[in-house]
Amino acid sequence: MTAAKKLLHDIVIAFVGIISKFLPDKVPVTFIGPQALTELTESIAHAGPDKVLIVTDGVLVEIGLIDRVTEALHAAGLGWSIYSGVEPDPTLDQVEAGYEQLKRDGCQAVLAVGGGSPMDAAKLIAAMATNPGPLSKLEGPMKVKRAPMPLFAVPTTAGTGSEVTIVAVVSDPQTHTKKFFMDAKLLPIMTALDPSLMTGLPAPITAATGMDALTHAVESYLSRTATPTTQQYATTSVRLVFDHLPAACADGGNLGARKAMSLASYYGGLAFTRTSVGYVHAIAHTFGAFYRTPHGLANAIALPHVLEFSKPQAEDRLARLAELIGCEGASDRDKADKFIAAVRGLMSKIDIPDKLDVLEEKDISAIAAQAVGEAHLNYPVPRYMNQVECEALLRRMIA
Repeated sequence: MTAAKKLLHDIVIAFVGIISKFLPDKVPVTFIGPQALTELTESIAHAGPDKVLIVTDGVLVEIGLIDRVTEALHAAGLGWSIYSGVEPDPTLDQVEAGYEQLKRDGCQAVLAVGGGSPMDAAKLIAAMATNPGPLSKLEGPMKVKRAPMPLFAVPTTAGTGSEVTIVAVVSDPQTHTKKFFMDAKLLPIMTALDPSLMTGLPAPITAATGMDALTHAVESYLSRTATPTTQQYATTSVRLVFDHLPAACADGGNLGARKAMSLASYYGGLAFTRTSVGYVHAIAHTFGAFYRTPHGLANAIALPHVLEFSKPQAEDRLARLAELIGCEGASDRDKADKFIAAVRGLMSKIDIPDKLDVLEEKDISAIAAQAVGEAHLNYPVPRYMNQVECEALLRRMIA
């Protein structure tokens, strides 16, 4: 990086750090436990809408999980319409289709049910309802002029933390690029962390989404804009993941492990919505755009590689994370190495690979360019990565 670019980068990151301190210190009303869904739907009814748009995906409809949601809505005296057109790594046209259904069916509130993809789509559908015009007008930071239609969230995976973040990410299917929307108004009003909704989640999805939560926490902890508060959220999340993710993968019906992982995701979301993320996410977003790799899996694959790259400037913080999970060492360098090894060990234990089987050499240059471009001036990372370094790192992920 040239001296001029480094100065600009440092100025922007300092500005981001200042702005983050003035974000509203606000979280959704949160219901936790096996009755959380019922408590949420009753509270939605008290808020006044007669009919809600459920934004979800086809899989949750097929396995009958959405039936539990509609039963709870019915018991609360609410009507509903189900939009299940959201796919992993949602696209602009899926958001627009959901908005059209919301208008057509006369819904007055939006209820996101699912993982990060339905959450992101629901945030933007709710925002479009009160901000007329093309979705592109809302892209970027603080572009949502009017408060969205009332938005509620029920996560069915424990990873994204989207129920407590102010960010939504969707893809442009034509350009294979990610579109970022960031505004405090995108935060849901209420959320339900109901572990009973997660018991049927297959082990591979449990593993990938759990690693997503870990990535949020670790990248937030290493961020140059981290604060004592965000670091407390992040360390709580890290500890919960290492303590409970293997159990949640081994026994999907373990409500205690499921609840702990839902809290890990929640705390990770609280952490990174103030500090942003880093190169793991920049690379994962590009994997999603190029190959439709599920976001949690993409994050997991990239995480240990990026930690190795970041280590020279993040050794002390990685060492603190190592101590948090019980790793001992003679020096910070030793402990940092042990934390990265512990991440790889956790991945191995839950059958997560550290290479991407669809990654091809011919795409490396373009993927690196997009990842570096996304991170530069956006993410307060501990160590800057250039095109050549990113390409070399990506090659280590080729299966």
